[in-house]
Amino acid sequence: MSISRRRFVQLAGSGILVQSAASAVSLLASETPQPGALQSRSTVALIQGDDRRKNVRLALEKIDAEVQAGLKRKKYVVIKPNNVTAHRQLGATHVDALNGILDYLEPRFHGPVMIAESSAEDTFDAFENFKYNQLPKERRAQKISLVDLNRAGKYDVVQLLDYDLHPVMARLGAPLVDPDAYVICSAMLKTHNTVVATMSIKNMVLGAPLRSAPGTTPWNDKRKYHVGLRQTHYNMLVTAQKMKPFFDVAVLDGYEGMEGDGPTQGTPVASRVAIASTDFLATDRVGLEVMGINPDWVGYLNYCSQVGIGQYDLAKIDVTGASIASVQKKYKLHDDINRELEWMGPLKELPPRVGKITQPSDLFLA
Repeated sequence: MSISRRRFVQLAGSGILVQSAASAVSLLASETPQPGALQSRSTVALIQGDDRRKNVRLALEKIDAEVQAGLKRKKYVVIKPNNVTAHRQLGATHVDALNGILDYLEPRFHGPVMIAESSAEDTFDAFENFKYNQLPKERRAQKISLVDLNRAGKYDVVQLLDYDLHPVMARLGAPLVDPDAYVICSAMLKTHNTVVATMSIKNMVLGAPLRSAPGTTPWNDKRKYHVGLRQTHYNMLVTAQKMKPFFDVAVLDGYEGMEGDGPTQGTPVASRVAIASTDFLATDRVGLEVMGINPDWVGYLNYCSQVGIGQYDLAKIDVTGASIASVQKKYKLHDDINRELEWMGPLKELPPRVGKITQPSDLFLA
């Protein structure tokens, strides 16, 4: 079946294509050269069980050799949770997922552990409401600290594009791009209101940008990413490229995923899984399969695949533990899904052409 990108957008806008175009879009993607795509294989652990904390620990144990190989070279661990909300537990990393990670680390790493976040709200509220602030006392031997990256104010920078395609700089929390840190992403399975789905890479690239600390003059570098469908995906790509050397291990807690109006207001899905890999893109690829989401629809992940940030080809991902088919559930997507998919189609407003056409043949080059 052949379908043009323009026709895809027309159909998506009419609501016809959302549930029926998987094969056509897959064919379109397969016909597009992917020069940067990885040829090597990646391993992803997939655990299903009735204990969130145990699931996370077992997922990490499945890839123990890969994790320990990276851990032994680092001075401290940074765990990056997802606190896009400071008040709704379903939209945020659960403390039991953090405990699962800490259970895994306890016999293997004896340096300090930092839990660091730049919340879209007040990070300290999130730490208190989700009971992270109990961890330093409960696990004294692991030397746990809680860091609000916004209050800390230390950063590196990445260059993005704004709405007018002008370069702008965004500040990224320094511990997430520190070569001395072993960075663990602790994210969830959630649908999203702009980019279809949010998992490990989205948690890193939109959790790293800083905003003003409470009580100071307001500013928000996270807003620099929300500048149109295409720029959002592109800006996420360039940030992922910047952060890729610091992507150590991704953990997705899918014990209770979110469908519908994600990433904060959706409804729960009892998937009862945990996913882990040292390849963040492969982790998210398996996450999409677990959620029953067409992988061709997620722009920033396809872009990451094209530049070789990780393995996105399911045929080159070795899933250990449970099978994808045994845990897969069809997550309801956001109500704006047709609008979200317009990143795949042609720009509706093109810039004016400049330069003088001197020969009729130039019309075909313009």
